[in-house]
Amino acid sequence: MSGLRGSAVIVGAFEHPGRKLPDHRLAQVHREVVAGALADAGLGLADVDGFFCDSSAPGYGGLDLAQYLGLRTTWQESGEMGGSSYIAYLGHAAAAIAAGKCRIAVISLAGLPTHRKPVAGPDDPTPAAAFQVNGFAGGYAAVSDYALVARRHMHDNGTTAEQLAEIKVAATMHSQHNEHAPLRTVVTIEDVVTSPLISDPLHRLDCCLVTDGGGALVVVHPDVASELGRTGAVLRGHGEAHKASLAGELDLSWSANRLSGERAFAEAGVSASDIGYAGLYDSFTITVLLALEDLGFCAPGQGGKFVQDGGLVSRSGRLAVNTDGGGLANNHPGNRGGMTKVIEAVRQLRGEAHPAVQVSDCELALVSGTGFRLATNHYSSTAILERWS
Repeated sequence: MSGLRGSAVIVGAFEHPGRKLPDHRLAQVHREVVAGALADAGLGLADVDGFFCDSSAPGYGGLDLAQYLGLRTTWQESGEMGGSSYIAYLGHAAAAIAAGKCRIAVISLAGLPTHRKPVAGPDDPTPAAAFQVNGFAGGYAAVSDYALVARRHMHDNGTTAEQLAEIKVAATMHSQHNEHAPLRTVVTIEDVVTSPLISDPLHRLDCCLVTDGGGALVVVHPDVASELGRTGAVLRGHGEAHKASLAGELDLSWSANRLSGERAFAEAGVSASDIGYAGLYDSFTITVLLALEDLGFCAPGQGGKFVQDGGLVSRSGRLAVNTDGGGLANNHPGNRGGMTKVIEAVRQLRGEAHPAVQVSDCELALVSGTGFRLATNHYSSTAILERWS
């Protein structure tokens, strides 16, 4: 065993079915997703001794939330790494388990961003870009930050708006099979490139959704997993990395995924060619394109060609990506997409994804997420999971 390899197993995973929850409070969502994940694992609240959540948890962070849930823990962590948080916490839970600090950990996410007044039509999923331009997350316009990366990629590599649009099309080809997805109509490339520009070159349909909801994972010591006898996902490799602007001297052609991915692959002892399924954070279409290159699924600058002609569509493309529809078409709870990436990867490894998108004989999956601002200051975490049975 090397590093965290084989140190922990995901035995429970649950995604809240709601995407708009006007009558819920954050603590209530946490309670519902934790209960769902524990039921999936065949465990109860009294079994849990480790707890992980992000900084948006109600009250005094994880401490008050653990009390509300009725947990008695020997290890807790609550912080903020944006969209990479919950993939990072997977590694942190595994490290705590490997160190003997806990044996059964719960990782919980809840978010209710639609409680703020949406800026789009009342029946439309609100694009994250429009939401953030109007004052979310401290007032910075996240979309312009990602648009800068997209424009640079176009300038350097000849990437086109149509190629970026392929990522949204693939997302909706998957989400059409997801009964909980807000966007189940398959869009076309023309639909994407003719939707309103939010920040050139990114269009409205290049942006992810803003949704309520959440999810939870139960991560346990391998001995516990063996006793439970449930199919799950063992952590094979994990990596994290931070990339900052260095006073503006920043190369926009790559993200911290390159570094976190290298660490995860090295620990796992596998390469990109071994991966059967990938869950890639998709705050915007450019986020996916850059991740494909940085994680080694295609050469630098070749992401546009890789996604063309349905390259990301399960069962027919080059690599199955975000088969639940991802943040672009299904769920982006609390503006932190890492959790749902792990949950869908667990479904794929268990063979529980929708039959139309299930990867045949899926043995290895990769999940990766970035948090904060891709062009200036961001964090990345990547995990490689293997089927456990």
